[in-house]
Amino acid sequence: MKMTFQPKNRQEKKEHGFRKRMKTSAGRAILKARRTKGRAKLTA
Repeated sequence: MKMTFQPKNRQEKKEHGFRKRMKTSAGRAILKARRTKGRAKLTA
């Protein structure tokens, strides 16, 4: 049996990356909220 998490760097960036977040108003709201909270990392 293999581990359940099989990471793919490209797919993670495509789905949760900064540029994807910036494309939608909802995504920009997420970034704004994370900046307000003071996150060290905004996106994956």
